[in-house]
Amino acid sequence: MLDKKKKERVIAKYKTHDTDTGSPQVQIALLTAEIKDLSSHLMSHKKDFSSRKGLLRKVSERRRLMKYLKREDLKAFEQITEDLKLKTTSI
Repeated sequence: MLDKKKKERVIAKYKTHDTDTGSPQVQIALLTAEIKDLSSHLMSHKKDFSSRKGLLRKVSERRRLMKYLKREDLKAFEQITEDLKLKTTSI
């Protein structure tokens, strides 16, 4: 779970306008930060299966958002994947 300050920093970096908190770019960036946090947690807690399920749910949600963004705004999709260093082989 991201703390409030880290979440605000991610939103500030990827927002598209002043009051933006729900654009696909912001959602993808937030999910990526949460995925990294959960991945590091699961490295040390290998048998935490409920967290693993949450991680898979977040990865799936990010994949859906990336697919939507690629379909709607290819330039923004390429920018966010470059900024976050995400692989896009099957999207």
